[in-house]
Amino acid sequence: MSARILVVDDEAEICRLLNEILGDEGYSVDIAQNAHQARQCYSANEYSLVLLDIWMPDTDGITLLREWSGDQLKCPVVMMSGHGTIEVAIEATRLGATDFIEKPLSLSKLLQVVKQALANSKQLNKTPALLEHQPTMPSGKSRAMHQLREQLQNAAANSAPVLLLGEAGSGRETCARFLHAHSLRSQFPLIMLTPASINDDTAAIELFGNLATKTVGLLSRARGGTLMIKGLEDASPVLQKLLLGALESKSFTPVGSMQSEPMDIRLITTAQTSFNHRVAEPVFRADLFIHLNTFVIQIPALRERAEDVPELLRYYTERIADEERLPLRRFDVSAQNRLRNYPWPGNVQELRNLVRRLLMVGGTEEIHLEEIDQVLHTQASEQEPLVKHDLLALPLREAREHFERAYLQQQLMLCDGKVGQLAKRVGMERTHLYRKLRMLGVDIKQLADE
Repeated sequence: MSARILVVDDEAEICRLLNEILGDEGYSVDIAQNAHQARQCYSANEYSLVLLDIWMPDTDGITLLREWSGDQLKCPVVMMSGHGTIEVAIEATRLGATDFIEKPLSLSKLLQVVKQALANSKQLNKTPALLEHQPTMPSGKSRAMHQLREQLQNAAANSAPVLLLGEAGSGRETCARFLHAHSLRSQFPLIMLTPASINDDTAAIELFGNLATKTVGLLSRARGGTLMIKGLEDASPVLQKLLLGALESKSFTPVGSMQSEPMDIRLITTAQTSFNHRVAEPVFRADLFIHLNTFVIQIPALRERAEDVPELLRYYTERIADEERLPLRRFDVSAQNRLRNYPWPGNVQELRNLVRRLLMVGGTEEIHLEEIDQVLHTQASEQEPLVKHDLLALPLREAREHFERAYLQQQLMLCDGKVGQLAKRVGMERTHLYRKLRMLGVDIKQLADE
């Protein structure tokens, strides 16, 4: 079930933007444009997170936060303000706010803060009844998966850095979360750093924090726990230099501070299978790579362990049917054999998306070969060819728009409709990407629902 977020802000345009952006990321969003509406929503519903504006005309956000904190906050609260002060930020933190976002909003910063607040909330609120939902060992009975499980168990037993290599959709993040959950640091946070979302101008603040604005950096948030660097190949030279300095000195200094802080974290990084070539070129610093590759674990592509496909089909069918309350369906033998021989360019993520699509469409209790062939054929035909001969008859501008539209549509489908993943995949800043998608008429919600 997707996280439910309450946005409290008196600016209609901010509410519209947050509703659209968070909705595109798969979150359920409720809007309140004043304190009265916010109180009603907060008391009547269960939320995973509240985004709360500080300056509102009737009752300010700090007052509202103080009301809620009196009965103990039911969920994390992130404050938003266009002209906050250090005193306000300190007061909000004292009352239980987990973070502070400045306006105008940076979309990449917003989504990073949202994901972090949700992740930390889950980590801090574990109960024995929820232990069964901790990350489990990757599924599969193949020889390749037996070897992977052995490597993960060995790596989980200590705090040495781990580099997880694999294709997109192969389960690198699942393996990283398993490593943290079964490590000696599992009682502390797992913090994610996505290099593709880090701007060089603010990289030091994001990583180390800022004394003047009371911004807590990623290294401070991860103290005692694990820092997961997702997509190491996207780390810019600036970010690489900052990471190397911290790793070599085993400390870091927040921006504006004269006092260094010890770095007590475990590093888990993920990268594409071909990442070693980037070190050899060199695109990635060899001296930083040495700090990160104590354990190197290669995650097999799904086509390399085709015998695991039937088990994965059963697992995701039952899981998705239960989580999304969809009718349970079963794959017959002929359908399973067809999918065992499918190349799965998107790996486990593509398999999961196919299962979800079949359950959402509905039909007979058994899924037969004919339905599988029809879905695979439909997926192929829905993707407009990237290059068509008739493009040569068009003016350059129109031909370029046709290509960009088809390219982004196909990439968005591979990203399961998630614009954040798309931005990383195509190497575009999120704000520019949204503008480009609108200009080309790409319907984000429709592709996400397919």
